[in-house]
Amino acid sequence: MHGTQRVTPELLLKAYAQGVFPMAAKRDNPAIYWLSPDNRGIIPLEQIHVPRRLARTIRRDRFRVTIDTAFEDIIRGCATPAPGREETWINAEIIALYSELHRRKSAHSLEVWHESKLVGGLYGISLGAAFFGESMFSWERDASKVAFVHLAARLIAGGYELLDAQFLTEHLAQFGAVSISRADYLRRLARSMTKQANFYCPEPSGSSGAASLAPMSGEVSLTGAVDATTGATWPGWLVLQLITHKS
Repeated sequence: MHGTQRVTPELLLKAYAQGVFPMAAKRDNPAIYWLSPDNRGIIPLEQIHVPRRLARTIRRDRFRVTIDTAFEDIIRGCATPAPGREETWINAEIIALYSELHRRKSAHSLEVWHESKLVGGLYGISLGAAFFGESMFSWERDASKVAFVHLAARLIAGGYELLDAQFLTEHLAQFGAVSISRADYLRRLARSMTKQANFYCPEPSGSSGAASLAPMSGEVSLTGAVDATTGATWPGWLVLQLITHKS
């Protein structure tokens, strides 16, 4: 459906809370359309699957992954055409809106670096105990996949209940993405809106260093000194342990 009301950051968050999200028809088209698909793609956090080869890449820490250090670079990377993705739906207004939400701590990015070069990443919206994945890109093999797995681990650690992928794609199906009805999605969304998750999890300790996993009462808790503020990097083994213990 086509929205005629001027889109503001406040309206955008209200729309997400009701199961609606925006897209532009084309990168150079200023119009924004509101969507609420009959079938919604989600990725159950308790069923995340990491392919074996990708797990090796993550464990070896070939890439360095940061959070919220280069949001506008990430969204512009997602908007840039690439082979197999000659047209994108992220226009100038969407870039401006989500950049403002990032400044308000409602939109987040994960950046993937090879040495000092940005090679991929993703961004999305955090609201309640739900994370709405918007887009990802990769300029080196596996970069966006690494970003996704790091995101999933962070959401698990932060107590999120819903990871919205909007549409089911072959790329996301390899991680366990499924398609559910709009009614089912809205039930899950309403439940997640009554709770509050923490994207910066664990709580900042004031220092960075080693972290460990300790099973407590059948659950996994993070212990040790881990700097979870903006720019924090989690080692690959910790990311994989979080996902393994949850799935």
